[in-house]
Amino acid sequence: MLLKTLLCFCFLAGLGACCTPRIRQEAILRQTGLAKSDTITLAYERFGQPRTEAILLIGGTNSQLTAWPVSFCERLARAGYQVIRFDNRDAGLSTKFTQLAGPDWLAMGHALQAKKPVPVAYTLDDMADDAVGVLSYLNIQKAHIVGVSMGGMIAQRVAYRHADRVLSLVSIMAGGGKADFPLIAKPAVMASIPPPGLPTDTAAYIRREIKVLQVLGGPSYQTDSVAIRRLVERDLMRSYDPQGYERQGAASLAGFYAGRQQQLQSIRVPTLVIHGSEDPLVLPAAGRDVAEHISNARFELIEGMGHLIAEPWLDKLADLILSQTKQVVP
Repeated sequence: MLLKTLLCFCFLAGLGACCTPRIRQEAILRQTGLAKSDTITLAYERFGQPRTEAILLIGGTNSQLTAWPVSFCERLARAGYQVIRFDNRDAGLSTKFTQLAGPDWLAMGHALQAKKPVPVAYTLDDMADDAVGVLSYLNIQKAHIVGVSMGGMIAQRVAYRHADRVLSLVSIMAGGGKADFPLIAKPAVMASIPPPGLPTDTAAYIRREIKVLQVLGGPSYQTDSVAIRRLVERDLMRSYDPQGYERQGAASLAGFYAGRQQQLQSIRVPTLVIHGSEDPLVLPAAGRDVAEHISNARFELIEGMGHLIAEPWLDKLADLILSQTKQVVP
């Protein structure tokens, strides 16, 4: 059964939490750059004034920093924060690990069944360290950490691996590694997504990504296929690396099955867990479980939201995040 699940995950490895566009309002200071360390370079964008309190946004599998809409970032910046979005490793304009082989899904399955270390190019712990590296590069000692999907699992790790760097935690659409929960919340719904085409077939990739966003949005999400195509094509032009998101997917899978209840219980920062009632990928119960394992964490279920940072829920998400950050005294 686990090997069957792994094959399904390989099929779904490119799924992340993406976004839909909104109309920009008044101008907000916006800076772009590359956060460099000895081993890796991470592309970032910062909104708002550098000396203000920081909110760090961490994206999901196969998501570029563009998955966080500009209007959403500016909304948070207008509330008095500097807001940083960045490309995870193997995504966007950040360092690609092309020298490493793609995932061996069969070997991963055997390792997981035997409860042995899983062979992956890198782990979500490594990606959590990357996120803190962005803060260090920008001379930010502490920040509010917000992550979605795989980024939510990374954000949780930042909170317990680097507690001294975290003001608060917001985990969106992410579980905590409890083995009782299935990898896919609604397999029948997700099965409507076609399999990936050849890496060289970008037309097939675009068609699939459009379907991915339509499915992840859930039944309440009224999609505009033209707008979605523009988003997919925009990100394709910015960066396209199918093997990169496979390596991210492998790290996410290994992280999904890593029981982390003890680590979650060690988190002491104010925590908000958000989930959509119509999430087809991650069970809402998995999000609720995260909140139950973190002392005094708050759980918020958004009715109608799927597994997507999308137009209908941007204001609600921003309001919830700001309600969390405003409670914290640096």
